[in-house]
Amino acid sequence: MNLRIGTGYDLHLLTEGRPLMLGGVEIPSGKGEAGHSDGDVLIHAIVDALLGSVAAGDIGTHFPDTDPKWKDTSSTLFLEETTELLSNRGFTPVNIDCTVILEHPRLKPHIRAIRNNLARIMGMNPKRISVKATTQEGTGAIGHGEAIACQAIVLVEKIQQHGSES
Repeated sequence: MNLRIGTGYDLHLLTEGRPLMLGGVEIPSGKGEAGHSDGDVLIHAIVDALLGSVAAGDIGTHFPDTDPKWKDTSSTLFLEETTELLSNRGFTPVNIDCTVILEHPRLKPHIRAIRNNLARIMGMNPKRISVKATTQEGTGAIGHGEAIACQAIVLVEKIQQHGSES
């Protein structure tokens, strides 16, 4: 198989006193993600999608929140290591589509910076990365400003032949 698809999802509670990180970019906000690492739901969802595309487990398998070495770590490291894992298996991302679900702040002014940063980390053209934002229309934990979530889907392509890993 030359093409594979992976999906990812992440959700974190929001808390005061932490930065809001999305795609490795700090977004001005009164609250940030509560998490063992920096809680970047966008990167976490992408990492899960990438790992899933090559049947390599999930983010908790590779970067467990029970391991103190990942405490307060920038999620960009997770994405760098996952991109390298894919490359070592002979795969490269073709495109990524993500939806961040958050009531406030509005993300539109930050989308370009987020896409460019993700592209830089992964060695991709930013035109192959879509980041969208939506709200929960005031419902549930996300709608009440208590949480943030992200869904991601990726398409990866095999670039080399590697025995039985297909």
